[in-house]
Amino acid sequence: MAINIQNASLRISAGLPRQFPTDKMAQVALSGRSNVGKSSLINTLLGRKALARVSSAPGKTITVNFYDVDRKLFLVDLPGYGFAKRSEGSKKEWSALTDGYFTQNPNIDLLALVVQLVDSRIGPTKDDEMMLDFMNQAEIPYIIVATKSDKLNATERKKSVENITSNPYIRENTPVIYFSSLKNEGKQELWREILRYTDL
Repeated sequence: MAINIQNASLRISAGLPRQFPTDKMAQVALSGRSNVGKSSLINTLLGRKALARVSSAPGKTITVNFYDVDRKLFLVDLPGYGFAKRSEGSKKEWSALTDGYFTQNPNIDLLALVVQLVDSRIGPTKDDEMMLDFMNQAEIPYIIVATKSDKLNATERKKSVENITSNPYIRENTPVIYFSSLKNEGKQELWREILRYTDL
């Protein structure tokens, strides 16, 4: 691997677009609804237990978190969406910040890939489909990661694969990786895709 994943740290939790880093490093953004397992995925990818804090109250924090991996790559954790208990003001704040990542990011041209997380037990929600539709329209490259795969038995997994791969909002031939932080499933496959898209 051309990148040392042990050399990783949280660079900044940006609450405003003007706080986004300006380093000329490839960016891979992680998108998904609150409680889909983004923090657990980041910790598993980087081989750390608590670099990304797993919140007990999903949807509470509204920041874009930039994780610096070996001074070669930013893993960008976008704020989770679709949290029902979030106030209207909070939803607007989320929308403005997430929109700001795509429209006011000084290095948006370095966005190599969006890792779109969906819960393997549920499949794409309406909120996920809105995000997918946006990325399709904007021609942003993405892959699908189906989280919490350890919670599926063989029959449920087959059903889940059919549900995700047949979704009309997902581009044809988009890679779908089943991921479990508990069992480390999908970690190597996801790194392969990240390195492929970033040319690292």
